[in-house]
Amino acid sequence: MRRLSSTVVVVAGDGAAGVIAGLDKLHNVRAIVRGERAPSEVMELAGRSAATYVVHDADPLADVAAAWAAYFDGTGVVGALEVAIEAALGELRAGRLVLPDYYLVLEPDELTQTWRHWWLGVLAGAAPVRVVPVSASSAAVAAELGRLAAGRWWPADLEAWLRALPKVVPDQAGLPTVNA
Repeated sequence: MRRLSSTVVVVAGDGAAGVIAGLDKLHNVRAIVRGERAPSEVMELAGRSAATYVVHDADPLADVAAAWAAYFDGTGVVGALEVAIEAALGELRAGRLVLPDYYLVLEPDELTQTWRHWWLGVLAGAAPVRVVPVSASSAAVAAELGRLAAGRWWPADLEAWLRALPKVVPDQAGLPTVNA
């Protein structure tokens, strides 16, 4: 899977576009609000940036996350999660989407329980320092950019990790597993 030379940060949550727009004046940040653009268009813009940080709201796993939350909330269509996983893998393999270096999750305490488990369980369990809760303001996100810590990257076997998501139960997401 492709990686960019800039540190790529996805801001996720309600109000992400406004928070990102507020970062546009920072000299070392390329702020990209998705708006009507496809995620692949955002990745193309990000790939051309020479900024230290590229911050955007085009989560490459958004469809997977939505399908996972719907699956466990009982509102999803049978097979939708698996379809979303395979579509994301196809886009990642083709280089049209890129996993970010970090996710900054706005106000996770205000999310529904299943969504909180997605961000702070599933994703944080896969790469703990790569998912950071933050207040929903441009100033808080800007401050957090300077504090991002190095840590393990996303799982080396991304395909196996994503394909195992239908078995990751929200209340147990991110917890150590016991091999019997």
